[in-house]
Amino acid sequence: QVQLVESGGGSVQAGGSLKLSCAASGYRACMGWFRQAPGKEREGVAVIGTGGGRTHYADSVKGRFTISRDNAKNTVVLQMNSLGPEDTAMYYCAAIDAWVPMCDFAVVVISTRTVWGQGTQVTVSS
Repeated sequence: QVQLVESGGGSVQAGGSLKLSCAASGYRACMGWFRQAPGKEREGVAVIGTGGGRTHYADSVKGRFTISRDNAKNTVVLQMNSLGPEDTAMYYCAAIDAWVPMCDFAVVVISTRTVWGQGTQVTVSS
């Protein structure tokens, strides 16, 4: 089974930046990041498909967050800029341990082959 190792996260003031990294034990075509704030459901933040050519972002992060991947290192990176208190949440890396015809939030959530990381906390203070 694929293993995911997350790094990054932490605390930052509003307007600041953070970078999250997720290393998978092997190449995974569909990878991405979800987040869950206290009292809220987990939501998709950004996902990236094979070769990094297809990406999907939550409307709330478009223009501020960028997802990318390094296939040689089986790593996906989420660069987060212009952070605000509303971005405070536990961030989870996700990867689908199987081929999928497309990579988006719904596919990641529905797939029975999705593996989740342990999560890394992001806290943004105003």
